[in-house]
Amino acid sequence: MAEILAPLAGKILAVLVEPGAKVEEDDELIVIEALKMENTVYAPQAGTVKEIKVKVGDSVEDEALLLVLE
Repeated sequence: MAEILAPLAGKILAVLVEPGAKVEEDDELIVIEALKMENTVYAPQAGTVKEIKVKVGDSVEDEALLLVLE
Protein backbone atom coordinates (compact mmCIF):
# COMPACT_ATOMS: atom_id res chain seq x y z
CA MET A 1 0.00 0.00 0.00
CA ALA A 2 1.25 3.49 -0.84
CA GLU A 3 0.03 6.83 0.47
CA ILE A 4 0.34 9.59 -2.13
CA LEU A 5 1.15 12.94 -0.52
CA ALA A 6 0.97 16.45 -1.92
CA PRO A 7 4.43 17.57 -3.06
CA LEU A 8 3.53 21.19 -2.23
CA ALA A 9 0.67 23.30 -0.90
CA GLY A 10 -1.92 24.37 -3.46
CA LYS A 11 -5.40 23.88 -4.90
CA ILE A 12 -6.67 20.66 -6.50
CA LEU A 13 -7.42 21.37 -10.18
CA ALA A 14 -8.14 17.82 -11.35
CA VAL A 15 -8.50 14.30 -10.00
CA LEU A 16 -7.66 12.04 -12.94
CA VAL A 17 -8.52 8.65 -11.39
CA GLU A 18 -11.43 7.03 -9.54
CA PRO A 19 -11.51 4.49 -6.71
CA GLY A 20 -10.93 1.02 -8.13
CA ALA A 21 -8.91 2.31 -11.10
CA LYS A 22 -5.78 0.34 -11.95
CA VAL A 23 -2.73 2.55 -12.51
CA GLU A 24 0.79 1.94 -13.73
CA GLU A 25 3.96 3.56 -12.41
CA ASP A 26 4.20 7.20 -13.59
CA ASP A 27 0.48 7.47 -14.52
CA GLU A 28 -0.99 10.93 -13.81
CA LEU A 29 -3.19 10.96 -10.71
CA ILE A 30 -3.91 14.52 -9.59
CA VAL A 31 -3.15 18.06 -10.78
CA ILE A 32 -2.38 20.73 -8.17
CA GLU A 33 -2.13 24.47 -8.86
CA ALA A 34 0.58 26.22 -6.87
CA LEU A 35 2.19 29.57 -7.56
CA LYS A 36 0.07 29.86 -10.74
CA MET A 37 1.66 26.69 -12.15
CA GLU A 38 0.08 23.28 -12.67
CA ASN A 39 1.91 20.43 -10.94
CA THR A 40 1.01 16.84 -11.74
CA VAL A 41 1.23 14.09 -9.12
CA TYR A 42 2.29 10.75 -10.63
CA ALA A 43 1.88 7.20 -9.35
CA PRO A 44 5.12 6.02 -7.69
CA GLN A 45 4.22 2.38 -8.45
CA ALA A 46 1.59 0.26 -10.16
CA GLY A 47 -1.52 -0.54 -8.15
CA THR A 48 -5.22 0.03 -7.62
CA VAL A 49 -6.68 3.29 -6.30
CA LYS A 50 -8.18 2.39 -2.93
CA GLU A 51 -9.24 5.81 -1.62
CA ILE A 52 -9.23 9.41 -2.84
CA LYS A 53 -8.99 11.94 -0.01
CA VAL A 54 -9.43 15.18 -2.03
CA LYS A 55 -11.77 16.68 -4.60
CA VAL A 56 -11.48 19.43 -7.20
CA GLY A 57 -11.35 22.83 -5.52
CA ASP A 58 -9.85 21.61 -2.24
CA SER A 59 -6.88 23.48 -0.83
CA VAL A 60 -4.14 21.20 0.46
CA GLU A 61 -1.04 21.71 2.55
CA ASP A 62 2.40 20.35 1.74
CA GLU A 63 2.51 16.58 2.48
CA ALA A 64 -1.32 16.30 2.80
CA LEU A 65 -2.68 12.81 2.02
CA LEU A 66 -4.17 12.85 -1.49
CA LEU A 67 -4.94 9.21 -2.17
CA VAL A 68 -4.12 5.64 -1.24
CA LEU A 69 -2.89 2.96 -3.67
CA GLU A 70 -2.90 -0.75 -2.92
